[in-house]
Amino acid sequence: MSRTEAPPLPEPLRVPVADSHTHLDMQDATVEEALARAAAVNVTTVVQVGCDVAGSRWAAETAAAHPAVHASVALHPNEAPRIVHGDPDGTARQGAREPGGKAALDEALAEIDALAALDHVRGVGETGLDFFRTGPEGIAAQEESFRAHIEIAKRHGKALVIHDRDAHADVLRVLADAGAPERTVFHCYSGDAEMARICARAGYFMSFAGNVTFKNAQPLRDALAVAPAELVLVETDAPFLTPAPYRGRPNAPYLIPVTLRAMAEVKRLDEDALAAAIYDNTARAFDF
Repeated sequence: MSRTEAPPLPEPLRVPVADSHTHLDMQDATVEEALARAAAVNVTTVVQVGCDVAGSRWAAETAAAHPAVHASVALHPNEAPRIVHGDPDGTARQGAREPGGKAALDEALAEIDALAALDHVRGVGETGLDFFRTGPEGIAAQEESFRAHIEIAKRHGKALVIHDRDAHADVLRVLADAGAPERTVFHCYSGDAEMARICARAGYFMSFAGNVTFKNAQPLRDALAVAPAELVLVETDAPFLTPAPYRGRPNAPYLIPVTLRAMAEVKRLDEDALAAAIYDNTARAFDF
């Protein structure tokens, strides 16, 4: 099989489920094709996540046009430093950019704020901290942006969708200091079991992606094992994090059943029961 070839459709789930985090705008299929494939395996709802102003506008427009799509809007943690300090190498989809300073960040955040007010936008994120791709010079811009997104989510009564990479303690610190919104989702949960207990005590949702199936992901499985079933979500983060045995090939919402079945084994739950719980959790998290 080619590494670029899409994996086959898995056996359909018997109970509908939602993909809590996907990027349809980064996938090869059209929105209609992606939703049809997902529906064929009983993935009936997706949350389309924006990572910059243009992507967030697209997410909102797509959710308005498709009842099966809900939008979340934000500046990705790595986007904020690019706006403030520039991106001379063009590492983002927008290509090379000049520094815009705080004024440019404020302007972008105002656009996210306006989008977050829309009814079909159900989340604010992915926002948070990423110390993997952004060095020390960008941390201040990241945290400023993160705190602004927290306020936007609270002001509009929307879920906060967290991107946390190599920044667990600082993400938890900012949430505690700023006051987390009523509904907070750790997208692509990457902490250990102890952090899962901390998140559970705070009532944070934990969304698990295809990497929970990877051989080297035992700490993630340990975290899933202790995460309360009423706080667990599932996602693709497509086109990234394709579950085993298709790791490295393109991911898409229709592959949710592969990850969910692996999660059911870890949780020692019936597949149908876990799917039903996850759908209810996702609807509660994103208020749909």
